[in-house]
Amino acid sequence: MAVIISNVAPGSLAAKKKIGAGDTLVSINGNQITDVLDYQFYITETVLRLVIKRKEDKHFCVLKIKKQQYEDIGLEFETYLMDQQRTCTNSCIFCFVDQMPPGMRDSLYFKDDDARLSFLFGNYITLTNLKQSEIDRIIKMKISPINISVHTTNPKLRCEMMHNRFAGEKLDYVRQLSKAGITINCQLVLCPGINDGEELKRTLSDLGSLYPNIQSVACVPVGLTKYREGLYPLERYHRETAREVIRIVGDFAEDFYQKHGTRLAYASDEFYIRAELPLPQDDFYEDFAQLENGVGVIAMLRTDFRDLMRELPEDGKARNVSIATGTDAAPFLAELVDEAKKKWHNLTCRIYPIRNDFFGETITVAGLVTAQDIIKQLQGKELGDVLILPNCMLRHEQDKFLDDYTVADVEQALAVRVKVTGTEGDELLRGILEEVSE
Repeated sequence: MAVIISNVAPGSLAAKKKIGAGDTLVSINGNQITDVLDYQFYITETVLRLVIKRKEDKHFCVLKIKKQQYEDIGLEFETYLMDQQRTCTNSCIFCFVDQMPPGMRDSLYFKDDDARLSFLFGNYITLTNLKQSEIDRIIKMKISPINISVHTTNPKLRCEMMHNRFAGEKLDYVRQLSKAGITINCQLVLCPGINDGEELKRTLSDLGSLYPNIQSVACVPVGLTKYREGLYPLERYHRETAREVIRIVGDFAEDFYQKHGTRLAYASDEFYIRAELPLPQDDFYEDFAQLENGVGVIAMLRTDFRDLMRELPEDGKARNVSIATGTDAAPFLAELVDEAKKKWHNLTCRIYPIRNDFFGETITVAGLVTAQDIIKQLQGKELGDVLILPNCMLRHEQDKFLDDYTVADVEQALAVRVKVTGTEGDELLRGILEEVSE
């Protein structure tokens, strides 16, 4: 294995050694380079011996480069992984990609399960397409943290849930990584009557035994769209079943806290909403290790919003704005906006919960709201001077919604200026207050 160099930065250390586009990087200091993990690990050494295969004559040469430890040498590659992205080998009974409507962009149907994306971007992986040699590489490089979708520690049940006969035995990788000191965050997608109840108790106990290298466990409810024809029959969590999950997780977390000073496991905000229970305050979530899984998002939102609200001065400026969000978040935003109105008396701010007709009403989070639903449900509504949307509705490039509409499409359809803000409470408040009516 080797990687082809796509470009060399002018004036860089690599350029000075006359390395060029189209040359192949074979190894660094005797270590074969196959992808971005190899490259980033070995490039930090201060003396490099690069084996390069020249594009023109196919000859191999050895080049020596001296550098500062973290100095870049100027090599660029066709993709950020320096390799093809790895696809998922599972067919999980709860897979959200399988529940996507037809006719969307191809990237939304791609199931990634790539360990390199876990280290680079925090993606969760199942470990099922990794080999022992790749686990050995992670341990050798001491890369942390790694985010793992565990779902259950019952090997037989894990195979059944993932429709992968290797899924159970791959749990040994979790133990190997933990034993080697690799920090691990875990995710459990819970399905009513399948991996909750006694199975959840077993999983939490098994993962707790690997503490402190297991540093957090998020329990999230299965998401079910209206496009499940022909898929495994699953139910949505309701008030009582959600309360039972919170009880099990809470009992484990309280006992673990008494023994180790950390709760380790948390139910996501969505479980509390389904259970119709108050969400915990921000100190409950300690270091907020599982925000990406919706754990403690609302608690942090409230705290950041209120902290900034206390800092900012009152004024008499007139403000007229609106906010569109998912049905889960809407009541909490309304509560915060009501508090803000008591300080900024000339603030008009309407909260519009957007029902998810695109995926189905059982999908209630803001991150899965589409532009089509926003446009349809806000047509003719009083929107004020600006419509505020959370950036979680847009893909990472911040240019398109899930349905491929752009922010400009929404602005044109609703005849209102759209402002995209972060999901943090302070960013939301700044977004509200910076919009002043002339």
